[in-house]
Amino acid sequence: MASAAATAPVTASTGVRRRIPPWVWALPPVAVLGLVFLYPLALVVQQSFHPDTGGTSAQAYGDVFASTAFREALGTTVWLAAGSTAGCLVLGFVLALVIAFVPFPGGKAVARFIDVFLSFPSFLITLALLFLYGSVGVANGLWTDATGAAEGPFQFLTTPWGVLLAEITYFTPFVMRPLLAAFSGIETAQLEVASSLGARPARIVRQVILPEALPALAAGGSLVLVLCLNEFGIVLFTGAKGVTTLPMLVYSKAILESDYPGACVVAVVNVLISVGLYGLYRVVSRRAGA
Repeated sequence: MASAAATAPVTASTGVRRRIPPWVWALPPVAVLGLVFLYPLALVVQQSFHPDTGGTSAQAYGDVFASTAFREALGTTVWLAAGSTAGCLVLGFVLALVIAFVPFPGGKAVARFIDVFLSFPSFLITLALLFLYGSVGVANGLWTDATGAAEGPFQFLTTPWGVLLAEITYFTPFVMRPLLAAFSGIETAQLEVASSLGARPARIVRQVILPEALPALAAGGSLVLVLCLNEFGIVLFTGAKGVTTLPMLVYSKAILESDYPGACVVAVVNVLISVGLYGLYRVVSRRAGA
């Protein structure tokens, strides 16, 4: 009798829990997501169909797509993102290879610093590059002091190449982190066997290490590509002349030109490209097992 009485409350509480549908528990996070993200996004889409003249029209889309500024910004965004991703993949693979397989003092500290570096804001890296290679930076200052020239030779930061350098510098650790995790799973015995059989280091990297690194390279490269497409702070802080990306075009139309429908159109295009690439990133990550 005592045992039956003790189990009665548990059964009753279990019954109460079973009467609550599972979808009810999903309502709070969905409501927060909708309020914080989906609702503002819906307002942007709605504004893109409301020209300044009033009414509802797709005129803003036609005007933006027909403009030279939009086409140039789209091309600049794509080539900067692709170039930065390629640079991050090459540099990240080489640096991760050295950290993981070349013993040197402080190697573990460098690996830990990469985790800290991921938390740095992008404009901080840009300011550091400006301090070193800006028109009044350290490198140009040393040159003018030594030669007496009016200005130094390092003027590339205000060009697209400066933006490319800053993005590669900032986003390379996003490739290195998954690579270091992948390299940690490689058995050193495999490398020793390959070396004992006469394989040169380049062949070991190509046939033993690279196949293990491909999933991490695919995942890291896809993520960097998405991040570079949406990068705003680096382009703004470098002050690169003539470098207008899609995020910069949104800023220009909304703040400088007060063309809010046009800015919303560019923002919608940028979001669609980013979501599409993120979907590709998820597919690549899932198939690669990263």
